[in-house]
Amino acid sequence: MSPEITSTPNTKICPTCGTRLAENATRCLVCGTELHPTVEAKKPAGVRASHMPEITLSLPAALGLLTIFLIVGAVLVFAVMRMLGGSTTAPAQGVTPTLTATMTAELTSTEAATLTPIPTATTQPPLDYTVAAGDTCTSIALFFNVSVQSIIVLNNLPVACNTLSIGQPLKIPYPTPTPLPQATVTLDPVSDAIAKCEKVIYTVQENDTLGSISANYAVPAEAIKSYNGLSTDTVFLGMSLIVPLCERAATPGPTPTPTTPPPYPAPNLLLPADGASFTLANINITLQWASIGTLRDNETYIIVIEDVTEGEGRRLVDYVVDTKYIVPASFRPKDNAPHIFRWHVSTVRRTGTDDQGQPIWNKAGELSTPRVFSWQGVAPEATPKP
Repeated sequence: MSPEITSTPNTKICPTCGTRLAENATRCLVCGTELHPTVEAKKPAGVRASHMPEITLSLPAALGLLTIFLIVGAVLVFAVMRMLGGSTTAPAQGVTPTLTATMTAELTSTEAATLTPIPTATTQPPLDYTVAAGDTCTSIALFFNVSVQSIIVLNNLPVACNTLSIGQPLKIPYPTPTPLPQATVTLDPVSDAIAKCEKVIYTVQENDTLGSISANYAVPAEAIKSYNGLSTDTVFLGMSLIVPLCERAATPGPTPTPTTPPPYPAPNLLLPADGASFTLANINITLQWASIGTLRDNETYIIVIEDVTEGEGRRLVDYVVDTKYIVPASFRPKDNAPHIFRWHVSTVRRTGTDDQGQPIWNKAGELSTPRVFSWQGVAPEATPKP
């Protein structure tokens, strides 16, 4: 037997007989098998990433670079601030042309802030007015240079505006201020004629048409439509219309004059009912009738009351602009028998004054249908007892 070979750390085994041999043995001592030297496979080297170049600076060099960077940044910031502040110096490098154009536009837009603002009108509170004797909505509107419609709306009055009473408080709106024209501006002939045209405000009554209003004032219907901005011939109850009296057709002749308006229709009597009876309890009697339209400044109603029982000796004639009249207590009969009174209403127009300063009245409308009422004067005397 072969001697036992002591195992060493660096050995290898024969592949044929299994004998343990030295690591560098080339032949097996037992079976003679040729052995090849064992070549240890190299482990692949790990893949290593490429490294960036490393720069090593000392502390003084790093502080110096940091100081330079801060100085350059401060110079750039100062240059930009000088440009934003409107400096006239050349722009610093790095400022793009787009930035320069934007800043120029912003500076130009500030010029609009120097424009003078346009003053606005201050709204004035309405005026307080107390209705006096003979006042109508039309006369009040003409006096204060406002429209009749504005007075009706502000005071919540009926559309016809025929219920004013003496002492009634009214709110009058402030007239809209009209700016004065410049001294160099002159009106053209058409505008000057419109401004000088005499006008009246007419409130549409029941059964009125544009044709009847046109015929009543002798003003063409097209002129009324033009002044009121109407597109059709339709008018409505309570509508306020401007009637241009200057558009009346002139009378042919060497000296044309405006045609006198046609007569008004007869007023429709309302109260008291025909044949009504009044006793001693009635101190006053109120007579009422329907309006025939807006009266002009020189027109009025004339009311005539006759005591039929006493003949034509007792007769009362009065002129009013309202549509009611209160029979004074002084016209009551003086005896104890009931008297029959007849009354009627029509319209008249003032054309001048006589030598004594009294107004001259001419007929301006048809006479209403007369009505009668009875009125007892004093209590009947007691019958003497036999």
